[in-house]
Amino acid sequence: MYRILAVNPGSTSTKIAVYENGEEIARENIPIDENVISSFTSVMDQLDHRFELINKTLADKNIGNDSFDAVVGRGGLLAPVPSGTYIVTKEMIDYLRIAARGDHASNLGAVLAKKFAEISSCEAYIVDPVSVDEFTEVARISGAPEIQRTSLLHALNQKAVARNVAAKLEKKLEDCRFVVAHLGTGITIGAHRNGKIIDVVGAQADGPFSPERAGGLPIDKLVDYIFDNKLTKIEVRKKLVSSGGLVGYLGTRDIREVFKMADHDPKAKIVLEAFVYQIAKGIGEMSTVLDGDLDSIILTGGIAYSDRFVSMLEKKIKSIGPIVVIPGENELEALYKGAERVLKKEELPKIYPSGEYIR
Repeated sequence: MYRILAVNPGSTSTKIAVYENGEEIARENIPIDENVISSFTSVMDQLDHRFELINKTLADKNIGNDSFDAVVGRGGLLAPVPSGTYIVTKEMIDYLRIAARGDHASNLGAVLAKKFAEISSCEAYIVDPVSVDEFTEVARISGAPEIQRTSLLHALNQKAVARNVAAKLEKKLEDCRFVVAHLGTGITIGAHRNGKIIDVVGAQADGPFSPERAGGLPIDKLVDYIFDNKLTKIEVRKKLVSSGGLVGYLGTRDIREVFKMADHDPKAKIVLEAFVYQIAKGIGEMSTVLDGDLDSIILTGGIAYSDRFVSMLEKKIKSIGPIVVIPGENELEALYKGAERVLKKEELPKIYPSGEYIR
């Protein structure tokens, strides 16, 4: 059996877990002081600091940093690729260092994995990065010839829960049709057909609003808002991506706080109902991509822990298909399982960015 280190960098912490002989033997959420983070110019500048924090954590747990058979990191904002487990290569790291698609903490996952893998003389991997793009050609058409729709989603968790439900149905993933709604700080709703995510809403500027993203907006009013307020590109992006949605309306991204507010504030009640309403619309939209023929609707992500929220949503989508709720986003386990499948030769690794298998 194998010992595998999984690394998942977030904006203010780094989550790690060590798996041995199929069992989790250590897990830690390593916080990073906000004052320290603010001292770095870019996410990649945090690399050495995060590396040393992980090193110390492993030492405190008496786990040698040279004892791994594989190291796997969360995939970052890479070029569009098919889903799968990828070997970390120089080309991948070079792309992440220039942050061509954005400066995000997940960009550190592959680089940290590579540093630890070199110490253990083993391979480094990433699994199902957020840039997984398996759209059909029809799905890429936006309505404006100059703009193509592209995929950006919580692919790691979406793929993991899809595999989970397929196994419970005693079917191969490639034989299943799911609508998967990842409900977290960001919301993405994917249409899964025959093992591929062939369309998605909510990833960037379309679909339902999320705890902090504006989602799809009336284009004429958006254009007027930008020009009337003489906003810069950075200001527009901040407005739409990090200060919209629940934060923009109610000042919080916490669904528990939203429910408390909705119990006595009519405005909050309407915003909550709109939140559920738009997610239900997105699920319905993705069900049409599958011609209404689906095995399950899968609800996942942190918000799926809220029984009250799930109950509200189920009332709107129960006629579409069977509903399975898998709350949370156990990304560390999903990373580990991706690397384990390769080590056990159940899956061939891929090379970035072609997505071709390495035999």
